[in-house]
Amino acid sequence: MKYTAARAYRAVHALTARLEEGLAELWRRPDRGDISITTVIIWVAAVTGALVIAGTIAVVIAKYNGNLNGI
Repeated sequence: MKYTAARAYRAVHALTARLEEGLAELWRRPDRGDISITTVIIWVAAVTGALVIAGTIAVVIAKYNGNLNGI
């Protein structure tokens, strides 16, 4: 039990230190090149489009699977 508490303390301490470093960096350089909302929208649209295309292909293959066996 003693070892688990010590590991948890070290983990919390490391996480807190990392959070403090990140906040200090944010205050030092507020414009550090974060991803813009436009980029996020484009990526979401691209991934959604790819999933729709893959789903459509899967549905077509499942529907015509019996007909495709002779090819």
